[in-house]
Amino acid sequence: MKPPASHADLLEKPLYAHVATVRTDGGPQSSPMWFDWDGTHIRMTHTSKRQKFRNLERDPRIALSIIDPADPLRSIEVRGTVTITEDDATASFYQGLQHRYGIVYPIDDADVRIILSVTPTKLILVEGGGIVGVVS
Repeated sequence: MKPPASHADLLEKPLYAHVATVRTDGGPQSSPMWFDWDGTHIRMTHTSKRQKFRNLERDPRIALSIIDPADPLRSIEVRGTVTITEDDATASFYQGLQHRYGIVYPIDDADVRIILSVTPTKLILVEGGGIVGVVS
């Protein structure tokens, strides 16, 4: 699923995605995360020891909200499902994200790093604070 040109830049720029998963009690868990867009999937790194990973193992549904920092009333919401694509025990994907975001530091948890791949099922496009399009 491709985003329209009007909002594609929000996936291409190194912005923060506010990522929501479903907790065991049915409530949401949300946190900002780095991501990469390969033109088809959003990819993120996480560890296999944290709650968000357990949430996604149990229920692969996910929602991401990415806001344009130059225009906070312009955003894209990505809804989809997650596949845990591979271990990242060398932290090579994480290092790539560090360079994308311009923040490099030691990675102390590489041995438990995994890569999450999000397959979008719906894109919600917002401008001026209102929905201007939905791509399914």
